[in-house]
Parts: sequence; C-alpha cells; structure tokens
Amino acid sequence: MADEQSTRDAKLIQYLNEAYGKEKELETALQAHIRMAKRPPYKKRLQDHLKETKAQSKGLEKRIKALGGKTERTPVSVPGPAAAAEAATAVTAAATKTLAAAKGPLHALRGTGENEKQLKNAKTELWNEYEEIGNYTAIETLADSLNDAETAKLAREYRRQEERMAAFLLKLIPTLTKAVVTEEVPAAERRAARAATATARARSTRSAAASRSRSAASAGATGSSRAAAARSGSRAKSGSGTSRATRSRSTRASSS
Repeated sequence: MADEQSTRDAKLIQYLNEAYGKEKELETALQAHIRMAKRPPYKKRLQDHLKETKAQSKGLEKRIKALGGKTERTPVSVPGPAAAAEAATAVTAAATKTLAAAKGPLHALRGTGENEKQLKNAKTELWNEYEEIGNYTAIETLADSLNDAETAKLAREYRRQEERMAAFLLKLIPTLTKAVVTEEVPAAERRAARAATATARARSTRSAAASRSRSAASAGATGSSRAAAARSGSRAKSGSGTSRATRSRSTRASSS
C-alpha cells in the first residue's frame, strides 16, 4: 500500500511540477511583454495576469510540498544514479531559467512596427495559455482519478484563470492585426483593397438577385403550366359530360 501511495503522489508531483515550471517561465516573459505593451487595457491585463501567474506558482509550490515533493523548474527529472540525476536536473533547470530570461529581449526585436511586436507577443501569450490550459486539464483529471480533491480544485481554479486570459487575447488579436494594417499598409493600397472588395460584393449581390429572379420566373412558369393543364382537364371533363348527355337524349328520342 505504501508503494502504491508513493507512486500516486509522485505522479501528481510530476504533473504539478510541469505546470510550476511553465508558470515560472511565464513570469519572466510577462514582465518583458508588459514593458513592451503600449495599449493601456492590454498592459493592465498583462499586469493582472502576472499577479495571477505568481499566485499560481506559489499555490503549486505549496501543493507540491504538501504531497511530499519539491519544486523543480524543469518538467522532467533526468534518469540515473541519484546524485548524478540531481546534479543534471539542477543544470537543466538553470538552463530553462536562462532561456526564459533571454526571450524578453528577443521578443523586443521581432516585428516591423510597434503594433506588430505587440501582435506577435499576444499570439505567443495565447499559445502559452493553451499549453497551460492543457496542463491544468490534465492535472484536474489525474487528481480526480486519484481521489485528490485538493489538487483537482486547485487545477480547476487555475484552468479557469487561463481560459479567461485566452478569451481576452482572442478578442485582442484581431484589433492588433487591424492596427498593423493601418500602421504598415499605405492608405492608398487600403482604399484600393476596400474598393475591390466592395465591387466584388456588389457583383455577388447582383448575381444572387438575378438568380432569385430566375428562380421566381421559373416557379411562375411552372405554376402557369399547372394551372393551364388543370383548366384543360376541366374542359375535357365538361365536354365528356355534355357528350354523354346528348347521347342519352338521342337514345330516348329513338325509343319514343
């Protein structure tokens, strides 16, 4: 039973450490993105999410310790003899931290203008949010499967925070993209593109109207043909009835 419990806790700690490593990485990235953000609502949301991210790191660390583990910046321990594995894991963790710190300056160089830099940052942030949503969904499911209500509750709360941030970014990205168009594409080219789009829409509208008109005419012709056929059938029936009545009178006259 002790071995089974130990295996259970080790797996929970592994998944929690994966999420912890990601959160610590994003603390560094978010700080860099906040410095680059020019739009006040965007900057404010990043600042709020940085607070959430730091709180998540602390919450994950607390839960890992409660399960008897220790926090690691690297998601996967290096296999091998205990001493060598611990040293290798520490080196990998340091390398991960260094890489995260280097991303900020690199992100400042990408993009041809301020809006495109922010757009690229927002896309990177969205990509990270979905990775975190995946992490917390896995932790929640694992914890539920192992009857760890405390870990499941923690993961569920953090997943919802990441989903709210992802929803914000999904709305922001189109706005930033339009700002890139305004900033980098000459006004004359934008006007020409709008004119071409308007012309194409007008043609499509006229084509659709003509198609509806032809359909209506076709339906009217079909209706007229059916009505004519009905009238013809009615006259035929009327004529047949008259013919039978004439023959009947003729027969009676002959008999008399």
